[in-house]
Amino acid sequence: MKKLSVLLPVFLICLSAFSQNTKTQIAIIPEPVKLVQQTGSFKLPQNVVIEAPDNAALKQTLHFLQQRLSVPTGSHVTVSSKTAAANIKLVLNTTPNKEIGDEGYQLLVNSKTITIKANQPAGLFYGVQTLVQLFPAAIESSVVVKQVQWQAPCVEITDYPRFGWRGLMFDVSRHFFTKKEVEDYIDQMARYKFNLFHWHLTDDEGWRIEIKSLPNLTKKGAWNVQRTGYFGNFAPIEPGEPRNYGGFYTQEDIKDVIQYAKDRFVNILPEIEAPGHSLATIASYPELSCTPGAENYQVRSGETNFMDWSHGAPPIAMIDNTLCPANEKVYDFLDKVITEVAALFPFEYIHVGGDECPKNFWEKSDAVKALMQREGLKTMQEVQSYFEKRLENIVESKGKKFMGWDEILEGGLAPNAAVMSWRGMQGGIDAAKLGHQVVMSPTTFTYIDYMQSDPIMEPHVYATLRLNKAYEFEPVPDGVDPKYIKGGQANLWTEQVYNVRHLQYMTWPRAFATAECVWSPKENKNWDNFVTRVEQHFKRFDIEEVKYAPSMYDPIFTAKRDADGKLSIEMETEIKGLDIYYSFDNSFPDRFYPKYTMPLIPPRDAVMMKVITYRGKEPIGRMIYMPIEEMKKRADNKDE
Repeated sequence: MKKLSVLLPVFLICLSAFSQNTKTQIAIIPEPVKLVQQTGSFKLPQNVVIEAPDNAALKQTLHFLQQRLSVPTGSHVTVSSKTAAANIKLVLNTTPNKEIGDEGYQLLVNSKTITIKANQPAGLFYGVQTLVQLFPAAIESSVVVKQVQWQAPCVEITDYPRFGWRGLMFDVSRHFFTKKEVEDYIDQMARYKFNLFHWHLTDDEGWRIEIKSLPNLTKKGAWNVQRTGYFGNFAPIEPGEPRNYGGFYTQEDIKDVIQYAKDRFVNILPEIEAPGHSLATIASYPELSCTPGAENYQVRSGETNFMDWSHGAPPIAMIDNTLCPANEKVYDFLDKVITEVAALFPFEYIHVGGDECPKNFWEKSDAVKALMQREGLKTMQEVQSYFEKRLENIVESKGKKFMGWDEILEGGLAPNAAVMSWRGMQGGIDAAKLGHQVVMSPTTFTYIDYMQSDPIMEPHVYATLRLNKAYEFEPVPDGVDPKYIKGGQANLWTEQVYNVRHLQYMTWPRAFATAECVWSPKENKNWDNFVTRVEQHFKRFDIEEVKYAPSMYDPIFTAKRDADGKLSIEMETEIKGLDIYYSFDNSFPDRFYPKYTMPLIPPRDAVMMKVITYRGKEPIGRMIYMPIEEMKKRADNKDE
């Protein structure tokens, strides 16, 4: 008995360790509502049989599951609408389960079978995404992977979204992305249970959607001059430089993308910018401007001296990029545009912009002054409100609902407008208190065009949004009735995003944070647990060859002056369990170099500090080169 009493605790410790190790294999993003892990696992057989309803809406779901379970594993996978030999069953409930709604699912994995139940095909699609995440990361491979135990832990999962609006906004105006690239982006977002693709189709730098009744929009408005470097700082365009950079989507392209998204249960919200951000429109149809000389305007290519932001918002425009609110031709133009957009997009809303509209050219316009006198408008904000209300009438006349950025609140909100709150949460709070529907997309938490590491490492944008801050997003502010909050989304503006690889780098992993904030229950969120799961999905992206930002491993620098005026450098890490090693002697630190434990005062003649993070014996962060002069500027509060 003594030997047994000694062995029993050892056995229990081993069993506990096994359970903990098994649990770490479960890394689902977004975190499910309820997950109960059982003992054991389902081992994928060589011959997999999937039983699923004969439903056209499930075609892509089944194709996806069939590919994931066959291509990397080498298993033979068949699908049948009725079979007694099924290993995996997809079931549409004949009696709806009220708990899970239209997008929820129940997933049961035991050692013999896998069953996914849902009320609607969308729920089965999301259940399949979760199932794939239960298998090893190699399930993402595009070729057969050997020596992998293809198994999924036994679990019971009940899952459904917190919000019906779970979005990503993609700007294709500043830089054009092909139809295939847009579809790939939709593919990636759908796998993390996003269901709304906000397509920013027009801006100063390009008009990207074919409007057949207005051919100049794509003949002229879709093209600018290609420049490489920092967008917004390009030299003025020289006469004769070729305007052949850009592109647009034909209406057939648009239909294809809409169907592609629909197959993945993603709705598409089109955005047509007005009255500001309209230089591509004015360049195509100069008569829509209030300003003489607009016939000489060209689509912007990212050159400098376009807007003066030194006095805050709205900016002072150097070139009039606004539609004229006093010009009836503008409303005829918008009627034509909205007619064709509404006919193409089945989604109930059309987003009409409304943000960052400069007013200085309106202030000079005799036509605008006459409009103000005629309509009793006292301020330029009321002039924009007049414009928005007329535009809302146009949108609603086409059977659609009107949505704009939170500036549309200024001067009085159109009667039925929905507000997308981007300048923090306040616009959404104000709109909700007025009884309007709101989508939260505040810069504070969801602007994924912002830098995500130290500015020394990133293409320079005017603000930083780290992953831990993105994970703090809470779409329902205190004191606001949740019934007015439709959900939230992350926004990717592409001024500094030139290609797909950088597009992926900017999106992931911060979009993981947004996905969890809009799907998972608020009480289920846990930062440390989230980081662990993100790291497992990094492995999946490595295999799938999707790029992501490893910025959460990079240290955060703070530069100060001590009591004697000497430069003092402090560092911290965004996630736990990392050690920081550094050098000042121009060599490359590893874990045998000094470890950061307290604020550092650089040697007198040091020029460069190099820094790297480790987890135990393994380097995990990037080698960062931090000029001492940069630290001095920050300590002295000088411009970076």
